[in-house]
Amino acid sequence: MAQRKLRILLISDPRCIPPENIEQLSAEEQLPFRTEWDVLRTLRSIGHEVRTLGVYDELRPIRAAIDEFAPELVFNLLEDFASNTLQGYNVVGLFELLGVRHTGCNSRGLILSGEKSLAKKVLIYHRIRVPAFHVFPIGRKVRRPRSLAFPLIVKSPTEHSSLGISQASLVSSDDELADRVAFVHRRLKTDAMAEQFISGRELYVGVIGNDRLVALPPRELVFEKAPPDTPVIATARAKHNLEYQKRYGIEQRAADELPPQIAADLVRISKRIYRILGITGYARLDYRMSPDGQLWFLEANPNPELTDGEEFASAAKAYGFSYPELLARIVSLGMSGSGPGDD
Repeated sequence: MAQRKLRILLISDPRCIPPENIEQLSAEEQLPFRTEWDVLRTLRSIGHEVRTLGVYDELRPIRAAIDEFAPELVFNLLEDFASNTLQGYNVVGLFELLGVRHTGCNSRGLILSGEKSLAKKVLIYHRIRVPAFHVFPIGRKVRRPRSLAFPLIVKSPTEHSSLGISQASLVSSDDELADRVAFVHRRLKTDAMAEQFISGRELYVGVIGNDRLVALPPRELVFEKAPPDTPVIATARAKHNLEYQKRYGIEQRAADELPPQIAADLVRISKRIYRILGITGYARLDYRMSPDGQLWFLEANPNPELTDGEEFASAAKAYGFSYPELLARIVSLGMSGSGPGDD
């Protein structure tokens, strides 16, 4: 059945709103705008009337655009508010207060998933296997619990897109731990989380749905040209630097040759985590599969990157959704306004 044509307000960071001449830019220059451009042109190509709005640290433009344009749906690509990742859920909360339908996750799911240590505590209660971890608050002396064994990976418990994560984030001594925690405190202005490093395969599972969920075929992050002993870490450069990706043969691709039981577990566990954290719309769930075949949940990413060809869209294509069909499904889920529930 053809989708009804809608008035859609696409909201994103003003620095990501694509310029009119984007097709004249180099691939490197297009990177900041790729997701927004792919979504914008695709929604328009299937007949929707779409306006864009850049939002940084003011809510008034959102209310003004809603009053003037009267969108039937907000397509939410905003990842933070005033450069604060955790405040992004407040913008979604505004949509909910105003009764405006929107794509992606509800505010509750964003709160639970956005604070990684909180999400892990909730999932531990539900007996989901997660790496051991500890949070080091800003201004406190770094004291590693005896139960937390090296090697550890140190990161922000709230930032996204691997911000602040590099090969130096992997530490093997208390001195290295203290230095990296100080780096996160100083550079990112957030608490620091040290997490047991699980060697093995890095797997991504996309899930889409509100009440009835679809788990997409798993994807895997690989380093084809890296030295054999290089740990697979989804650093900021590995995700966003084209030259670095080419040098080390970094790509995300179908997670082939998974044992049948692991493949089945990924579907089952991913849907369960999605429900436990109250996520709606769509999300990407990240795992490590250790050499002994154990799955370790790392983090949930509601509203993941929707760039055509990246992890989520590639997984959807493998499932059978073309890119326009994927966006149409996300729009339909936003229009349904349904909350988390059971199949």
